[in-house]
Amino acid sequence: MNRFGATILDASGHRLGAEEKALFRDVRPFGFILFARNIDTPDQIRALCDDFREAAGHEAVITIDQEGGRVQRLRGPIWRDWLPPLNFVQAAGESAAEAMYIRFRLIAHELHALGIDSNCAPMVDVPGPDTHEFLYNRCYGTDARAISLMGQAVNDGMLAGGVLPVIKHIPGHGRATADSHFELPHVNASREDLDRVDFAPFKALRDTPMGMTAHVVYEAFDTAPATLSAPMMHVIRVDIGFDNLIMTDDISMKALRGNLGDLSRSAITAGCDVILHCNGTLAERSEVAQAAGEMTEQATRRALRALSYRQRPDDIDIPALDAQLKALLGEGVHG
Repeated sequence: MNRFGATILDASGHRLGAEEKALFRDVRPFGFILFARNIDTPDQIRALCDDFREAAGHEAVITIDQEGGRVQRLRGPIWRDWLPPLNFVQAAGESAAEAMYIRFRLIAHELHALGIDSNCAPMVDVPGPDTHEFLYNRCYGTDARAISLMGQAVNDGMLAGGVLPVIKHIPGHGRATADSHFELPHVNASREDLDRVDFAPFKALRDTPMGMTAHVVYEAFDTAPATLSAPMMHVIRVDIGFDNLIMTDDISMKALRGNLGDLSRSAITAGCDVILHCNGTLAERSEVAQAAGEMTEQATRRALRALSYRQRPDDIDIPALDAQLKALLGEGVHG
């Protein structure tokens, strides 16, 4: 079985430098992720995506955070700007699921045209009254069942547009009162409450092709964050039933303490399939890639299963879809 490197890596700018190309040829990452620093024009993005795949030596997954609202890398005037998801869902009211489908079918159209074939959405974390503000308005509602319905609409819209969804942050970031970009959140809810509320949308959407972990400690299960926790990976795989590809959240986030290589090895040992590394030097990317190594046979099977969800976009009238969304929500749908 021809295995991929167990990493999803980034680039420093608009095109790959010679050293980046050499690294990617050597470690053959499963995929890549784009940020604002990688975004200029449509032609530039398409060329960068070609660079990635040529260097990796295969049709690597290329993903991005295009949730809409505060978290979107493609912005106006070239691409659509969007309301934050929670505001959008609230504005749509009873038409929220239909509106979310259209929103993410339009997002998929923009991504696919650039050579981007994945998006780090849906985000089905269930917020509470103390949810940290970095997460709150990125959520799709406040009720687990409604969030599950919105998440399914997001999945359906993106898959119809030829874009692979990544469900996050498994098994649930909603109770966290700290921003995991900067510190490690702890959640002290009971197993019963977590299973009933936080885990429920992930159970409902367990067939999503890929998932991203939460850098959160669930004290009812373990003292380590889910990304590094074999007990939490058991919860994800067995209790939640998610047996598709699991990537870490960015391994360089400050919620995790320690050497990047050690963290990467710990995450793989815990049961993650792929290490996501988003912000670092070339040397740090190399360290992560060497520590992660090649995908295991089981991870490779999950990767190939995820790739099997790739499809040509359905034949749809995009201006008509835009008009349909405006009819549902009014002229302010794009923020």
